[in-house]
Amino acid sequence: MKTKDFSFNLPGELIAQYPPAERGKSRLMVLDRSTGSRTHRMVEELPDILDEASLLVFNNSKVRKARLYARSLAAGINTEFLLLNREQDDGRCVWKVMAKRARRRRMGSRYAFADGREGEIVGEDGEFRLLRFDQPIDENWLDVYGHIPLPPYIKRDDGEMDSERYQTVYARVPGSAAAPTAGLHFTDALLEKLRRKGMETAFITLHVGLGTFLPVRSENIEDHKMHEEVFTIDEQSAARIEDAKARGRPIVAVGTTSVRTLESAWDGKKLRRGEGSTDIFIYPGYSFNLVDALFTNFHTPESTLLMLVSAFASGREWILESYELAVRERYRFFSYGDAMFIR
Repeated sequence: MKTKDFSFNLPGELIAQYPPAERGKSRLMVLDRSTGSRTHRMVEELPDILDEASLLVFNNSKVRKARLYARSLAAGINTEFLLLNREQDDGRCVWKVMAKRARRRRMGSRYAFADGREGEIVGEDGEFRLLRFDQPIDENWLDVYGHIPLPPYIKRDDGEMDSERYQTVYARVPGSAAAPTAGLHFTDALLEKLRRKGMETAFITLHVGLGTFLPVRSENIEDHKMHEEVFTIDEQSAARIEDAKARGRPIVAVGTTSVRTLESAWDGKKLRRGEGSTDIFIYPGYSFNLVDALFTNFHTPESTLLMLVSAFASGREWILESYELAVRERYRFFSYGDAMFIR
């Protein structure tokens, strides 16, 4: 299967540069796999769309302010880094990073960061770099000096508003380098309305990184290698999900990261507890074992996320036709855009 088979034409003005004025006030395209129908609703109508026996599974990972600006100590040129994850080391503060103009970020290059901290390139891993800081970098420091890692299709600098809106209302565990964006649509009021209608919720954690947002560069999708992402499932959530499965209640994954976590952790009878990692790549032909419905955003062309959604919808053609309809109907696309629900 070719990567280019998952391409579509999208006018640039439909790529949402800002979130809606009010969280949750987004459009929702509902796809019904049993009838092939498509209907246009609003996210706030979700409690009336879902089966009241549903269990919704959310990813509660919190986006860290992972974008750092720096100045080269040798050339005096400004650059930027995206922190991905802290490396296991001998006590030194070493992070795996994506670097702007990575080929110029060579071994031994040193950089000045906010508040006088310095960093040095101490390793190379393909297009990535290992960056060692002279002082520890923790979440408190990042909250002060870091920036929200908005994706490259948002053509502006991050602002104070993004600190709130590029974060789910239920985010709890810091560690993501990008938001689990399907969850951005949910408000406390919507969550409460779902619960009042008898629906249950469960929270898992998958820290969003390269496995989610790295582009597919191979001609054939089967040749693409997913990077590992770390997830955690606690006892309470695992038991709740297993009970829903046993009782035949619909399990609704909120976001592709929830799908990948659930499908990776399920062994056919129970979910893995505690911490794990996944490099699962879901594309058409995959048989889903646990997830019955999916709430998601509109995804970028030729991405692993679009391939996953195509697999869940039982067909690339139907999804691409739905995307074409979304373009005609002027839906807003990507992280700050509108939503899709597939049942």
